[in-house]
Amino acid sequence: MTYILAIDQGTTSSRAILFDKQMQRAATAQREFTQHFPQEGWVEHDPEEIWDSVLTVCREVMETAGVSPEQIAGIGITNQRETTVVWDKATGKPIHNAIVWQDRRTSEICAGLRKAGHEDRVTAQTGLLLDPYFSGTKVKWLLDTVPGARDRAAAGALLFGTIDSFLIWRLTEGRSHVTDATNAARTLLFDIHAGEWSTEICELLDIPTNMLPQVCDCATDFGRTTLLGGEIAILGVAGDQQAATIGQACFSPGMMKSTYGTGCFALLNTGDQPVLSKNRLLTTIAYQLDGQRTYALEGSIFIAGAAVQWLRDAVKIIDAAPQSGELAAQADPTQHVVLVPAFTGLGAPYWKPDCRGAMFGLTRNSGRAEIARATLDSIAFQTRDLWHAMQGDWGAEADVILRVDGGMSASDWTMQGLANCLGAPVDRPVMQETTALGAAWLAGMKAGVYPDQAGFSKTWELDRRFVPDQSDKDRDAAYARWQRAVQAAMTF
Repeated sequence: MTYILAIDQGTTSSRAILFDKQMQRAATAQREFTQHFPQEGWVEHDPEEIWDSVLTVCREVMETAGVSPEQIAGIGITNQRETTVVWDKATGKPIHNAIVWQDRRTSEICAGLRKAGHEDRVTAQTGLLLDPYFSGTKVKWLLDTVPGARDRAAAGALLFGTIDSFLIWRLTEGRSHVTDATNAARTLLFDIHAGEWSTEICELLDIPTNMLPQVCDCATDFGRTTLLGGEIAILGVAGDQQAATIGQACFSPGMMKSTYGTGCFALLNTGDQPVLSKNRLLTTIAYQLDGQRTYALEGSIFIAGAAVQWLRDAVKIIDAAPQSGELAAQADPTQHVVLVPAFTGLGAPYWKPDCRGAMFGLTRNSGRAEIARATLDSIAFQTRDLWHAMQGDWGAEADVILRVDGGMSASDWTMQGLANCLGAPVDRPVMQETTALGAAWLAGMKAGVYPDQAGFSKTWELDRRFVPDQSDKDRDAAYARWQRAVQAAMTF
């Protein structure tokens, strides 16, 4: 048997999945790690804990399946994007906790850059906005804040990487300081048109280019590890949302995927030409193969599944996430409670990092069920925000095909609500592990054990298509309430 080992390093846990030669799961291992919240709006991870969790699940999944290194044709890595690590080149020790993509501590840096008139040229090169979400201002904060860091960086003693780069550096024991084009495109430092680091933006943020990893295709030889009992090549890398786009076989312009995890991230394939958004979406790289870049429009929602975790852990009205749909189904249909889950700010298309969550429409009869429904509805409303923005930028409404994945897509109630909110079909695949599958396909395709794009597309299977069953009047009235609630939350 020939296997591919997929490492799926996410925001709250690390997973390893072994895929067999038919791209079916053979074994899975998962380990959660600690979330650190030092201040309001700050989110950190311990890079050493992430590294330990990854190494542990890789060894565990191989032991569970009884698979030796010689049976693994390659490793594919997918990762939480934008999360930033700076480490010592000689020792490999991080100089600070990783600053997570959700972290908002660089809001003032971004505001200062915008006020100085830099956002247009940053967007023109990177396709991104000046927002704390991205890695560049996080690196600047680390260099400005950690004692001695700026001098060490200038001397070439420090390295920067997103989580993929840090893991590869560790797996190869310091031999490979690399990343792929999709992760590079999320740093705020990468010129997505030229396909190289922007010296202009690095100078603007005072980031030495000697810290930056080499940028590669998504499928190439990233280096080899011997830490799993034998030599295994790392052959595929993509940021988690791009990996899901690949795993959903969204290879044609007009195909769109929406992943519902901690946040929600929608990507629309726009082909070989980047589309500059007029609606404050992001222009990014969907994937890069054989030196050819395919672009996408992306909308980022910061809080999706995290809102359900809030119901469970903070509000404590459910004991487990799957109960949210069951509870929401019991809600009084005459009540119109609206939740704006801006717990860490609002993402696309609003980009309001300082906005905070709010709830509207409460009555004496509002209870657990109505709050649960408002929470799940908020995810559909936020997706509709992105849907409309993408249609406006793409200009091809009839051609957009939406495929969904992620933990929340398993909820029939939530996906039906999404179809109703959009007024459009929603397709859920049989294979829900699309992020890990995308990373595995990249590595397996490079290793010669998996088919090319056309062959891989034929393996995509529909589990269920959710078709709208709500009137236009009710759909639009609900969305209008959402829009009013967002405006109120942003002005609070």
